[in-house]
Amino acid sequence: MSSLAQTKLSPLVRRNSVPWHQTQRLNTRARFHFVDTTKLYWANMRPLIAPEITLTEAQKRILVELRIKGPTPRMVLARELGINTATITRVTQQLTALGLVEERDGSQSTERGRPSVPLAVSGKEAWAVGATVHPGWLELAIVDFSGALLVHDAHPFTDPDPRTFARTIDARLRGLAATHGVMRGRFLGVGIAVPGYALRADRNRRKVVDWLPPWNDVPLDDVIGDVLGMPVWIENEGTAAALAEYYQSGVIGQHRSVLVLFLGHGFGGGVVADRDLFSGEHANAGEVGRLFPGNGPRPSGIDLMATLRRSGVSIDSLAELADLMPKHPDVFEAWTSRAAVQIEQAIISGVAWLDPGAVVLSGALPLPLLDDLTARVRILSDERNSGYFAEKPVILASSIGSKAVVVGAAMGPISAVTAKIGSH
Repeated sequence: MSSLAQTKLSPLVRRNSVPWHQTQRLNTRARFHFVDTTKLYWANMRPLIAPEITLTEAQKRILVELRIKGPTPRMVLARELGINTATITRVTQQLTALGLVEERDGSQSTERGRPSVPLAVSGKEAWAVGATVHPGWLELAIVDFSGALLVHDAHPFTDPDPRTFARTIDARLRGLAATHGVMRGRFLGVGIAVPGYALRADRNRRKVVDWLPPWNDVPLDDVIGDVLGMPVWIENEGTAAALAEYYQSGVIGQHRSVLVLFLGHGFGGGVVADRDLFSGEHANAGEVGRLFPGNGPRPSGIDLMATLRRSGVSIDSLAELADLMPKHPDVFEAWTSRAAVQIEQAIISGVAWLDPGAVVLSGALPLPLLDDLTARVRILSDERNSGYFAEKPVILASSIGSKAVVVGAAMGPISAVTAKIGSH
């Protein structure tokens, strides 16, 4: 079998492992009318065998290089990767046939010959879904293989049952089909960002926040995957946010390793090391919240809300923070000053061990507040590093803020396609 045939998107992957009752479900799809897009989507949703992509190392290297550098001619890829041009041509033809790479318009070179045609990661043939749950609502995103956000959706949700969560995602996807043309056949899988840490080094079993007790220590990939009928990627919300922040154009093109701190309902983070998500031996890398236990002051959105309430301010949601900032500057000033010190302490610990190229402050806080925190942390970091002459990481504020978690969850299945063996 040729290498191209081995890497094609195929719904036949692992067919022999499908339980009999699932096979029966595959064979009993309801008929649908051709022009009914919702039914068309539903017919595509029923198979429990999702497309998978298995790539060679050369194919992975090319895709990673294109994500880092953007549109790049074949000759440049060959030079940068140390691969001969014949191999580059053959492998990029395979990736083009898979729909993962596409040619872009090239400009005529000043030298004689044909114009240089750059290649770029394509978003046309593979998509992924990301989802996460918040108190009172769930959030869903669909991204294409290039990382572009196609759909961002928020929906009221209060049921703590993960199966109900999965059924609600399924229903939302069917509803979005009519307006966005979402087709199941293009999904690589769904990433679920969970507010909780892994148990027994199993990323699919979690100890979660108090308001989601049915999620505790259950095989979430199986529970959710059985409903959605596609591969499920489970990750802590801080680690998911790290993936989203790393894939931003101003980060991935500049740095190999990044430390991300996420300030949301809790205080978490994630690590990208040598261009791959780093999970740690127990799948809990980035659990920086342990530095600041929840029974004391900590740099989190919930802590900020509690600080506001102690000052007599009525607040029920992180979404209200932006409107409250100009009304209560003294409260925000005091909290930001204290949080910046705590964040800088967490950063120096991570930097000392990991030596990242960048640190990104992300979270569900208003972007102006993240900008303010970042500026204060930079000042504290400069003071600490006075007299230290080695290279130091740049400290950046997130440009996507609260969307980082759900976008990062969606990037999980896509990132896994080019991940090194054992890195996920």
